[in-house]
Amino acid sequence: MRMLRPLLLAGALLAVTQSAVAQSAEGPWMIRIRALSLTPANKSDAIPSLGVKADAITVSSKIFPEVDISYFFQKHWAAELILTYPQEHDVKLNGAKIGTFSHLPPVLLAQYHFMPDADFRPYVGVGANLTLIMNTDINVAGVGTLDLGTSSVGVAGQIGADYKLSAGRFLNIDAKMVTIGTDVTKGGTKVSAVKVDPILISVGYGFRF
Repeated sequence: MRMLRPLLLAGALLAVTQSAVAQSAEGPWMIRIRALSLTPANKSDAIPSLGVKADAITVSSKIFPEVDISYFFQKHWAAELILTYPQEHDVKLNGAKIGTFSHLPPVLLAQYHFMPDADFRPYVGVGANLTLIMNTDINVAGVGTLDLGTSSVGVAGQIGADYKLSAGRFLNIDAKMVTIGTDVTKGGTKVSAVKVDPILISVGYGFRF
């Protein structure tokens, strides 16, 4: 029995060392490629002078690809930058299309990973987004051309998980809520305000290195 104790201790030390090496071998960087579904909240102010009721202005839902880059400062903490290309959305008034606009919504988040050494690795995140609004083309019959603001700054919340498929390879599922809003103007005068505030659900594949 006495001879087994050193062997058991050596085995335990080897297992701990191998676990540490496996963790460090993953490296601090992670890139995820995801398919993302965007569903807007579609909240808008009423425009009494035009007989437009509240929430009558809506923005289309959309599915599109995204790429995010994460850096792990240590096992539990990471920063994530989420990127895509400009997305075009239809704008409707009382269900009738009145135009389009495009937006580019990079998001930066700080994440806490609860079980960074497990196969199933849940996390939460909080951060900010800067949405750039461009290519606005909105026209209402009898009213004329309407414009949107050129940018929106908001907050973002996130919950998700990575599931380890093999060394450095992960399946990811993620949900975020982002605050995005802008004024609707005519000739430089505000006539309404729109809150897109989308819920973002995504599924994808991650590489850790």
